[in-house]
Amino acid sequence: MIKLKTPISEEEIRKLKVGDTVMLSGVIVTGRDEAHKLMIEEKPDFIRDALKESVIYHCGPVVKKDESGKWQFVSAGPTTSAREEPYQADVVCEYNIRGVIGKGGMGPKTAEGLQRCGAVYFHAVGGAGTLIANAVKEVKTVYKLEEFGTPEAFWVIEVEDFPLVVTMDSHGGSLHKDIKEKSEKIARELMGL
Repeated sequence: MIKLKTPISEEEIRKLKVGDTVMLSGVIVTGRDEAHKLMIEEKPDFIRDALKESVIYHCGPVVKKDESGKWQFVSAGPTTSAREEPYQADVVCEYNIRGVIGKGGMGPKTAEGLQRCGAVYFHAVGGAGTLIANAVKEVKTVYKLEEFGTPEAFWVIEVEDFPLVVTMDSHGGSLHKDIKEKSEKIARELMGL
């Protein structure tokens, strides 16, 4: 198990390979469809410092305020990353991001961006939202909550020992691509094609 803490250097990220298991700690940012679109179309400065050498998490959290008025994550499961494919490589490079967390992997454009700009794709376990929420120790701030709503807002959070697996690395390795190719080969054989 590799322990990583944000900010993460490009050198640290480039040491990671597909299949590495990681416990991530530090400040990360959630961002989904509206966030990615905004980051490319408007390039806002308000999120740059939080994302620099950090990680963006494809997550639509369930949150609540505690008795003191502080936000708490109730559930923090990953959402499907493929929707961010049109934007992800540009977001990674523009904001100097070192990692993307989600589920399901991403495509060739993102793979190229990870290689070019020194980042990886981390897979988080789908269906484990409440368990993952335990890794969220503090909500630092939230941006665009009123405009985007809870799932689409930028939640800047501090995590501790968030369990992840590297499934796309900065060297062109992709567990998602490998599994798809092997599965298609087996399917063709089974169908006699």
